Amino acid sequence: MTGTDAQLTEEHITALVHGFYARARADALLGPVFAAEVDDWDHHHLVIRAFWSRVLLGTDRYGGSPYPVHVRLPVKAEHFDRWLELFREAAAEFLPPAAAQTAIEKADMMAASFKAGMFTLTGRDA
Repeated sequence: MTGTDAQLTEEHITALVHGFYARARADALLGPVFAAEVDDWDHHHLVIRAFWSRVLLGTDRYGGSPYPVHVRLPVKAEHFDRWLELFREAAAEFLPPAAAQTAIEKADMMAASFKAGMFTLTGRDA
């Protein structure tokens, strides 16, 4: 365990992923992006659960890099801002407090890195 919370389980991560994507899919800004990009939601949930399991529990279930997947998406900076808003809500609702804080910090860092790479460094419209 990576020090997030002794009570954090895979079930919490599953609830986080499903809870977040229920919000994101219904969202006016994010929903259309996900609808256009994700064909197999069961598979997508598995991949994202594996990612957060690696980040929060230190497992080795995810071995990829999320950046290349996101760089090709038709998104702007406000998509990341909205993603973070919905993710923060879901993390606070579905994870134990210390794990929620860690997940939010990791998500903030990841979004800042993606935004820098996709918009600042490339000159792509934010």
